[in-house]
Amino acid sequence: MNVVVIGGGASGMIAAITSARNNNKVTIVEKNSELGKKLKITGKGRCNITFDGDSDNFKKNVVKNFQFLYSAFSKFDNKDTVKFFNEIGIPTKVERGGRIFPVCDDAKQVLQALKRQINNLNINVLYNTSVTELIVKSNKLEAVKTDKDKIIKCDKCIIATGGTSYKSTGSTGDGYKLLSDLGHKIIDIKPGLVPLKSNSLACKNLQGLSLKNVCLTIYDNEKALFKDFGEMLFSHFGITGPIVLTSSSVINRIEGINEKIKNKSVFANIDLKPALTLDMLDKRIQKDFEKYNNKEFKNSLNDLLPQKIIPEVIKLSGINESVKVNQITKEQRLKLVKVIKNFVIPIDGFMNIDMGIITCGGVDVKQINPKNMESKLIKNLYVCGELLDLDALTGGYNLQIAFSTGFVAGSN
Repeated sequence: MNVVVIGGGASGMIAAITSARNNNKVTIVEKNSELGKKLKITGKGRCNITFDGDSDNFKKNVVKNFQFLYSAFSKFDNKDTVKFFNEIGIPTKVERGGRIFPVCDDAKQVLQALKRQINNLNINVLYNTSVTELIVKSNKLEAVKTDKDKIIKCDKCIIATGGTSYKSTGSTGDGYKLLSDLGHKIIDIKPGLVPLKSNSLACKNLQGLSLKNVCLTIYDNEKALFKDFGEMLFSHFGITGPIVLTSSSVINRIEGINEKIKNKSVFANIDLKPALTLDMLDKRIQKDFEKYNNKEFKNSLNDLLPQKIIPEVIKLSGINESVKVNQITKEQRLKLVKVIKNFVIPIDGFMNIDMGIITCGGVDVKQINPKNMESKLIKNLYVCGELLDLDALTGGYNLQIAFSTGFVAGSN
């Protein structure tokens, strides 16, 4: 059987390898000059290939359409992913938060192992080639047409062109047009796992500062939209880092969120000391104030906070930075406690989709058979990976979606 796989990213490569292992003649059509361009930069170049946990853990971290994934995950889950990579020469390890990485800490070596499989299975790869049309007759796919005016006939076609995040890697949304031209519905495309914009001067002053073990809550006026504990980072454009990226994929789906942001009602509240209650923090500050009794206020917080954030906290407290610690009143001290527990950053929007780790939205999964990834509209056409309206939080879950759906498409 002749199978064409459009797109040589994570899901496309797994689909091609799986199909070739089932004795099919496989061709990958790749628009870039190399395979797996986006895979090379995942996990900050270390490749967080999957997660350590069960289906409940997966369900908790898939933001949308987990039910659709149930069948695919049962056929190729995270344990299968680990086994697959171990067998092709990539031993793995479990890190903090249940993230699974290759022992080599190198996404390039993961890609090389996949390429070796592709070569060993005699999979044909057409580089620097884009598919411009899916040729269909009587609702049945028969061939694909490339930008070089070449018609490639096939018995089956798997489309795995990815979303629109990281356009430099080739993810430019080509698949959306190919599929919408055939009647597939495309759910609104939005940036996922993307930094949040803030025009706050504090962000510019704090750029480069990483905060660990803080609690981030995103509010719309008094209503909490999201809450998580972990690590974040200030940048000249706003805030980013793991818990911020996670927040974006939750709040970007809230109806009217852009209008709320426009109306200046959305803000981030950072608890700089979440392990301490207000009373505990007050006692801790009193202890530090006793220690630095005769010092100026600006020199009394070094034991409590990162040096870079102290001037911003002082500003928000309203206490004169040059006043002696022994002159600070109880009311002023309690105001300082509240500032540390409620460091507020206004949110002015989401960064551009090109800065998103993943794409939210995509091909409506109601039009795809979850058991084999075949289109319900066009026979012999299969869809997998980020092209589908599926996305998850950070931690290896999105790559697992790519591997599970790619495997199922390739198996069929």
